[in-house]
Amino acid sequence: MGKPTGFLEHERQLPADRAPLVRIKDWREFHLEFDREQEAREQGARCMECGIPFCQTGRILPGGASGCPVNNLIPEWNDLIYQGLWREAYERLRMTNNFPEFTGRVCPAPCEGACTLGMSEPAVTIKLNEVSIVDRAFAEGWVKPTKPELRTGKTVAVVGSGPAGLACADQLNLAGHKVTVYERADRIGGLLMYGIPNMKLDKMEIVQRRVDLMADSGINFVTNTEIGKDISAEQLQDQFDAVVLCGGATKARDLLVEGRASEGIHLAMDFLKANTKSLLDSNLEDGNYISAEGKDVIVIGGGDTGTDCVGTSVRHGCKSVTQLEIMTRPPDERAEGNPWPEWPLVYKLDYGQEEAAAVFGDDPREYLVSTQRFVSDDDGNLQEIHTIGVKWEKGEDGRMNLIEIEGSEKILPAQLVLLAMGFTGPEKPIIRELALDTDPRGNVKAEHEDYRTNVDGVFAAGDMRRGQSLIVWAINEGRGAARECDKFLMGESSLP
Repeated sequence: MGKPTGFLEHERQLPADRAPLVRIKDWREFHLEFDREQEAREQGARCMECGIPFCQTGRILPGGASGCPVNNLIPEWNDLIYQGLWREAYERLRMTNNFPEFTGRVCPAPCEGACTLGMSEPAVTIKLNEVSIVDRAFAEGWVKPTKPELRTGKTVAVVGSGPAGLACADQLNLAGHKVTVYERADRIGGLLMYGIPNMKLDKMEIVQRRVDLMADSGINFVTNTEIGKDISAEQLQDQFDAVVLCGGATKARDLLVEGRASEGIHLAMDFLKANTKSLLDSNLEDGNYISAEGKDVIVIGGGDTGTDCVGTSVRHGCKSVTQLEIMTRPPDERAEGNPWPEWPLVYKLDYGQEEAAAVFGDDPREYLVSTQRFVSDDDGNLQEIHTIGVKWEKGEDGRMNLIEIEGSEKILPAQLVLLAMGFTGPEKPIIRELALDTDPRGNVKAEHEDYRTNVDGVFAAGDMRRGQSLIVWAINEGRGAARECDKFLMGESSLP
């Protein structure tokens, strides 16, 4: 520990984001970096290098993920930042995380929720330190293609190019196998490319840069190809020695209430994907996206996806934006039943809500609201959304029940509704074609740390196996599936 008193001398600091009223005029990343190296070193000095660092070991607790699922060597590279040993810090970081430039931008940082300093003081800026290391590594030219010294002669198909698929492909390539990644979209990246808006994660400077490095390392990428449609799953099994399914949990949860067929109601991912594709194709000039310009927008659902819909709608120039959540507003500080090192379930003003507040004067979220119906005009175009207030009460069986509050009905103007209520699991065609076993939630059945399905030579990882989750769990599973696939092919594996 290079600075035993660092956490006493320095307060937690983050670089300022670009001002909301400035950044909503473009689609560039809204985060800024520290101007001076000394500020970054001070943040590294705050790490206490605990005897038992809860931050670097991921686990699932009742309150959610706690600690880092990819087991980043957080105290080590925090100390190396403090010492000014940036190259060594990068070497430590790349040992455990294939894509720190992604996680350092879009991971919710369960590591910080488990930081020991966070028991009594603001947690160490682990996420900021991570992205500072990798951004410096790219700037200094330390990040190179990782071509294996020897090829094994084995071939592997990876289906899906999200974080799980990319991590799996990267590790299998490192082991010497010839890897082909199949993606049904026109660009590689999965939700990294089309599910997360550009202002959170730049597609060309950040995502495509990594894809190009992987291609230079010998990985083959095939786009516009859907397994089960353009290529059968049986063909894939015949052509490759092993198959790893990393297709994600892309079946969105719908809201089947009266008036759902009205024109102007869309799933959040359809809205976000079309926007990013049009942005990359033509800077939105082709008009091939769902525009919120001049409309009263209702976003149903919280979470990151709801926030992204709010931020995107504001950039379009919406007339108003309201975000409806069925849950209670989180407390400002940890509740008694949400102790450290659980993920802190506390209120925060994320970037999208901050931007909406800057434009319209207040946080756009309304809590404990349920949608009753959608109302359209004679031409079928959405005009209104009818809601009712709700409360949660514990029943005799101990379960929480949703109770509607009489007299709390509201009618809100709406010409665009975006459904951001999460996902219910993976899409089924490839599961049926391969006759894969599924768990009670419809996910592909395969044990964590094993990843083998009931079909020989076929593995499953990421959200397709575990359900909707965090980017760090996707990378964890992609790396783990690569290790088990390597064992299947070679009888043993040196992959972590």
